Amino acid sequence: MFGRNSVSGTYGYFKSKALCKGDFLDNVNEQPGSASVVQAVASSLHAIGYSGAGFQTASVRAVPLIRDDGVVVAPSSETAADGSYPLARFLYVYVNKVPNKPLPKLTQEFIRLVLSEEGQAIVAKDGYVPLPQSIIRQTLRQLDISP
Repeated sequence: MFGRNSVSGTYGYFKSKALCKGDFLDNVNEQPGSASVVQAVASSLHAIGYSGAGFQTASVRAVPLIRDDGVVVAPSSETAADGSYPLARFLYVYVNKVPNKPLPKLTQEFIRLVLSEEGQAIVAKDGYVPLPQSIIRQTLRQLDISP
């Protein structure tokens, strides 16, 4: 069994969601990164592990999960985006915004780039799931940034 080390956000998320806030067994081999987890699983007979979807390779396969309602859901861009895959999560960019004041122009441009078609294409190229347009529009509106 392979997993991330305890300083990883992936470790914390998996512990909270998949282990229901329980703890890992002592024999889970902690790896320094998701790529290391995938490489270890790929090179070990009968291994299992968890990592971010962006690190999947042809040497491993992602496992479908059974939701609480009994529905089996395969991991995919669609099931991650619509929230039906039980272990899908958003990754956030945080900004320090002063209440009732606009974001600095450089910060606005960065957020605009990240949420643009070009920025979301980079997200997809790196193996992650682009945000749904509804979330992009909502975020721009909340931050008072024009598209």
